[in-house]
Amino acid sequence: MSAFGLVAITLVLLASLASSRDLPFFVKSLRDLHRGPPQLPMKSRAEPVTGWITQKIDHFDESNTDTYQMRYLVNDEFETEGSPIFIFVGGEWEIEPSMVKGGLWYDLAKEHNGVLVYTEHRYYGESLPTTTFSTENLKYLHVKQALADLAHFIETFKAENPNLTNSKVLLSGGSYSATMVVWFKRLYPELIVGGWASSAPLLAKLNFVEYKEVVGKAFLELGGQQCYNRIQNGIAELEELFDNKRAAEARAMLRLCSNFDEHNDLDLWSLFGSISNIFSGIAQTQREGDIEFYCNYLLSFDDDASAIANFAYYAWGSPNCLDPTYKETVEYYLWGINNLDESRAWYYQTCNEYGWYQTSGSSNQPFGTKFPATLYTELCSDVFDHQFGNEKIVENTVQTNEDFGGMEPEVENIYVTHGALDPWHPMGLGTAEGATIISKASHCNDFTSISSQDSEEMRAAKERLSELVREWLA
Repeated sequence: MSAFGLVAITLVLLASLASSRDLPFFVKSLRDLHRGPPQLPMKSRAEPVTGWITQKIDHFDESNTDTYQMRYLVNDEFETEGSPIFIFVGGEWEIEPSMVKGGLWYDLAKEHNGVLVYTEHRYYGESLPTTTFSTENLKYLHVKQALADLAHFIETFKAENPNLTNSKVLLSGGSYSATMVVWFKRLYPELIVGGWASSAPLLAKLNFVEYKEVVGKAFLELGGQQCYNRIQNGIAELEELFDNKRAAEARAMLRLCSNFDEHNDLDLWSLFGSISNIFSGIAQTQREGDIEFYCNYLLSFDDDASAIANFAYYAWGSPNCLDPTYKETVEYYLWGINNLDESRAWYYQTCNEYGWYQTSGSSNQPFGTKFPATLYTELCSDVFDHQFGNEKIVENTVQTNEDFGGMEPEVENIYVTHGALDPWHPMGLGTAEGATIISKASHCNDFTSISSQDSEEMRAAKERLSELVREWLA
């Protein structure tokens, strides 16, 4: 292994994983799959203004008068009388200025003299309705409450700004916040004239086996058959070492901490789920050349199992040892109660509304067999409430699909885009349902301005959005 390989893989994979507390292996790997859109190159010199709006903690209980302060950012550098309002909807992350200072949404706002707004989702960033994230307090963390926040924001923002009283409103979002754009149009169609949903999962599903299939497809299509085989064979060999009472050999290769218990299924599942999530994070956020780079790294080793073991070790910054124990994950999420950790908030949403657990349930992927749905449902039960068993989580996903229509949301004037290599896209609309699928693109790859570096398909998708925005604002 070259020094370049060690340094490069460490820096690239760890860039987004800094934390005030040492994150367990499994929590780290999940965080990389549930983060905000990448920061955009900023064109504007204008500094967004931070605003706050009073929101009800519970929009659906008139007897509950408790409120909280929701944060938002505004860039009004193009504002005129009647300016359209271009809102980027925040998801399970902290909002930041680049989304209202650059990118395609910014360009469209500039073209139409629009006001740019970035709203923050309740329980994330600084928009905190409760002083702890206890399970009892998290009952107010639900997409219906967040959509009601957004509706109240639009009505209040227009009412408090005389220039914007009669303005048209457009929404955009990425990933979960793109889901919100679609569902907002379903629940509050009169408040917006149109929206753009990039990489929106719409079908709630507990056992999301398709996710790892697309991750494998990305490594096969961009990295080649030899790379795919190395991943598949290396993980299979490591599984076999644990299965055939050669755990000491596997532990040494993987540099596992002494508290790891290979006889505990939950520890084994956490280990192999975390390893698979390293590959998932690369595929989900990949740009041109990324997968090829990592495949070259993997193929630089003499054997398959060593390649995977070293890949996992260096991906997490060369610690003294890797700690993928299930107990550490549970303790971290419980620590998040009083420390208002957003990882705990998002995991609650998956237990209570969506599932979307990226498991090893399909044989059509190279990441092995040892991270079943039970890993995720057990975590729901141990971290939140024993009511969150498998049956209850399935009921919750069924309810979400009934509430919002699943793959048939029945909305108009929402432009849906997906990357063909985005692992989330199987839970979203396809071309048959009117979505635009961009080949070789992944998750939320289309927020940047139109440029000469865009593929022909990417450029066409962005130009189509521009045409639709002109129609909606005509």
